[in-house]
Amino acid sequence: MKSNQNQESLQKKMIVASLSAMVAETSTFPIDIIKTRLQLTNSSSNSFKVAYNIVKNQGFLGLYKGLTPALIRHLFYTPFRIVGYEQFRNFVVVSDDNSGFSLFSKALVGGFSGVFAQVVASPADLVKVRLQADGFLVSRGLQPRYSGPVDALNKIIRAEGVRGLWRGVFPNVQRAFLVNMGELACYDHAKRFVIKNQIADDNIYAHTLSSIMSGLSATTLSCPADVVKTRMMNQAVNEDAKLMYKNSYDCLVKTVKVEGVRALWKGFFPTWARLGPWQFVFWVSYEKFRQIAGFSSF
Repeated sequence: MKSNQNQESLQKKMIVASLSAMVAETSTFPIDIIKTRLQLTNSSSNSFKVAYNIVKNQGFLGLYKGLTPALIRHLFYTPFRIVGYEQFRNFVVVSDDNSGFSLFSKALVGGFSGVFAQVVASPADLVKVRLQADGFLVSRGLQPRYSGPVDALNKIIRAEGVRGLWRGVFPNVQRAFLVNMGELACYDHAKRFVIKNQIADDNIYAHTLSSIMSGLSATTLSCPADVVKTRMMNQAVNEDAKLMYKNSYDCLVKTVKVEGVRALWKGFFPTWARLGPWQFVFWVSYEKFRQIAGFSSF
């Protein structure tokens, strides 16, 4: 009986995490597509110019190119990483205020929770990146490679095999480890610090402060891996079956050699500008939905 209740509780938490993630993803997706375009070009373009060109050439809906696979991705990615982190945290903590769970331990648990979740969600992430990159081709007057998510999925499997759906999985996993190490550990730790030091109660103010800190931390740690991930996932096999980058290390070296070290933080501002609002919307929604579902605070 207790086992069934625990299973039902896990399922509810995963549903709550999925709903919260989809709300956050939809709200901040235009910033993500701007970030992706910046990472794919070696020009000196800026966020405002990229946004203007997207709307000019594709209309307002061009800012949501690739939203469907992004939402599908979060049906798997976010529940596994959030609930996985919480389950392990609750298993090892020795006190109600989590004082027995150090920041270093939180970082490791957050990182590995993200790795597992990203492996599961990587195909949807690949389709999202390819569709976003197609918008860049359209803006240059070129023909897009895919007509939509299903067409992209079919063409990738036909041209690159099922394994092609996991192209870029290693830089993706590296990014997921760094993002979740910064995001989950920092949000959890910052929230406990804010409440313990009576800066704010366990409410929207504490959630906002914690999400801002975790967003900045996650962006700083993950941006280089994010640039490599985006470029690795966007490269499709050409007619000669040759790829621009052999692996993530090769991509890292070539990016630095051609564009300099600063290129590894290309798209930093839109990444942070998105992670901040994304985490704010997600954590506020998640904490509220948890309350409605009868669960305690994260």
